[in-house]
Amino acid sequence: MAVAHALDTKKASRWFHALSDETRLGIIERLLDGERCVCELTDDLDAAQSRLSFHLKTLKDAGLVADRREGRWAYYTLNRETFGEVEAILDAFRDSMKSPRKNAKCC
Repeated sequence: MAVAHALDTKKASRWFHALSDETRLGIIERLLDGERCVCELTDDLDAAQSRLSFHLKTLKDAGLVADRREGRWAYYTLNRETFGEVEAILDAFRDSMKSPRKNAKCC
């Protein structure tokens, strides 16, 4: 597959792991409208702050969200550049599916 050589599998694995959880998808959905304070996310998702912090750290470690501190509050935003990279990987997979390998030999 043409995409295999250019694919950073460790990075892609972190992205797709981070995107594989319902709570984390809920966080991303709320961040689509822009920056949100962690207290807003806690209220919106009806989640304990410790649980939400775990999910936000997962998203941040994957590079999908960024945070900034203002006093004792943390504000989160989507990292649009990373989402562009995720989209490029999905596009490459889709393009590869359109033209399957010919004469692929097994064994």
